[in-house]
Amino acid sequence: MLVQSSRFRFLFPPIQKRIPSSLSFSVASSAMDSASPSMLFLCGKSSTESEIAKSLKINDTLNLPNGGKVSALLQSEINTFRFGEDAFNVDLFWNSLSTKRFGRFLIWSPLLPSTHDIVSHNFCELPVGTVCVADTQFKGRGRSKNAWESPRGCLMFSFTLQMEDGKTVPLVQYVVSLAVTEAIKDVCDRNGFPFIDVRIKWPNDLYLNGLKVGGILCTSTYKSKKFNVSSGIGFNVGNEKPTTCLNTVLKELSTTPNEFRREDITAAFFNKFEMLYDIFINQGFQTLEELYYRTWLHSGQRVIVQEKNEDRVVENLVTIQGLTSSGYLLAIGDDNQMCELHPDGNRLTIQKISGKAWILEALMPSSKTGFFENTRGYQGP
Repeated sequence: MLVQSSRFRFLFPPIQKRIPSSLSFSVASSAMDSASPSMLFLCGKSSTESEIAKSLKINDTLNLPNGGKVSALLQSEINTFRFGEDAFNVDLFWNSLSTKRFGRFLIWSPLLPSTHDIVSHNFCELPVGTVCVADTQFKGRGRSKNAWESPRGCLMFSFTLQMEDGKTVPLVQYVVSLAVTEAIKDVCDRNGFPFIDVRIKWPNDLYLNGLKVGGILCTSTYKSKKFNVSSGIGFNVGNEKPTTCLNTVLKELSTTPNEFRREDITAAFFNKFEMLYDIFINQGFQTLEELYYRTWLHSGQRVIVQEKNEDRVVENLVTIQGLTSSGYLLAIGDDNQMCELHPDGNRLTIQKISGKAWILEALMPSSKTGFFENTRGYQGP
């Protein structure tokens, strides 16, 4: 349907909400009870990270915001519980991970309010590069304080990194987005899967066949002359509602019963991210721009803007050219005037390079289904 206001027009595909069938009402209710601690399994790829896990457990270091309690356990204790075959398999993840820094300390939880809260709230207690993965979360966070519901089958994880140059912090979300799309390509290549064309919708959404299948959330705080960045990813791997997912599309393209595994995608993400992040820090984002533009949706896209001219509002069309050095969208008008597009919550505002303010009215849909924003969905970290 077409949603209209005086300033914005977005095309929304229908959204259907459902309660994940794999969760009983009693389990979900218990999990949302603040008095019930969330189980966190602390896992390390090497003996160094395993010792950190033991120390965090002994000292009872980790907790949730607003006094939320957690129960810290070690990887060796996972088998004392029965979580089902679809639980995140830590050993599979370790077998595919080849990084030196990122993802080597893992926190896994079968049910958690938010992976992002775990890494951001406990940032200073955790080694840089820590990742938190949840099978299900019920207080997932999106951009502009949007709430996200995340059922089983959805890949949800958040991780930490530290940065010193504040000018590059806003750009790291693009490196994260690019690492996700490159990870999907890598998993397809390694397993002989058909090509799955996951695309980036600026600034932090992931699309497949014109439908949103994932999102990125990056937040940061400044402490001791460093930016503590928490980055979260939510991606539809096995949950086809409310839009679609990787395994649904793979089934349509493949003649054999293949499936993506969350563990393989997570490990491939960190393998790719570590490489791309090093290029980004040492050479700048411009080195990655060509690859980024091949992956995003917006090259040559037409955007409707409104120019306020005294008591009149004049509509204009601009064409997206790429990104500015600060990471905003760079566009050019039919009059050859350059303008910069800024995100404002779930909307965009325009600043003409000459200094004259424009206001975005609509982002033209790139497919028959179009984009959707400011809705509740199942994606999100």
